[in-house]
Amino acid sequence: MNLNAESLLGPWFLSQDPVLQAFMATTFTWLLTAAGASLVFFFKNMSRKWLDGMLGFTGGVMIAASYWSLLAPAIAMSEAQGQISWLPPAVGFALGALFLYGLDKFVPHLHINFKKEESEGPKTDWKRSTLLVLAITLHNIPEGLAVGVAFGAYASGVDGASLGAALALAIGIGLQNFPEGLAVSMPLRRQGVSAKRAFWFGQLSAIVEPIAGVVGAVAVLYMQPLLPYALAFAAGAMIYVVIEEVVPETQRDRFTDVATLGFIGGFLVMMILDVALG
Repeated sequence: MNLNAESLLGPWFLSQDPVLQAFMATTFTWLLTAAGASLVFFFKNMSRKWLDGMLGFTGGVMIAASYWSLLAPAIAMSEAQGQISWLPPAVGFALGALFLYGLDKFVPHLHINFKKEESEGPKTDWKRSTLLVLAITLHNIPEGLAVGVAFGAYASGVDGASLGAALALAIGIGLQNFPEGLAVSMPLRRQGVSAKRAFWFGQLSAIVEPIAGVVGAVAVLYMQPLLPYALAFAAGAMIYVVIEEVVPETQRDRFTDVATLGFIGGFLVMMILDVALG
């Protein structure tokens, strides 16, 4: 059964400029990150089992969104534009992965469950908290970009794009941002950082999403032939993040089965959202 995305969003949202719609949708995803980070005001610690399960959920959502919300529409749009159906998605996907690879090499950062000496990118004497925030910020760039591109594609009236798919993507990204915010702030709180500072760093990691969302929406509105490339670009960047960052972080303790079940759960949630709303 398909839900009616128009009735869920309401006439006020639908009457807004698509760039503003993308900004509001990515602000929603940022607010859910902040909501997850705010749990440090109520808990000083959380079991590693729960954290690994939530990180697994994050990976499952991102993998499912990469196909149903990004790659599949990119293939459909390529066909509608009379292009070789696989070529724009393949090129965009590769460029998205290479973009994140470049950021990974040139921006100092530290993955959540890693030690300070395991930081990646150029050597720096920055604090562990700064490196953690930078790692999740890199993670969030393709997520914001994906939501912005999805709303821009719908506003452009391109075949294969729908409001329901854009809404499903925003909800899915928002859902996985909640545990992501907690996954940043809780380790900091455990290390003795104050609740306010831990919350600040947790929510700060997703502040880039509204910026990336606006950039994505503006780009596709004015350069429609690039739509299949842009959607696949976001997919390639997201899958790079999952394989290079999310999965390794969940495999460093004895709760790998919990992380795997979390991944399956996240994948199912995103698949259901996209099919029901799209």
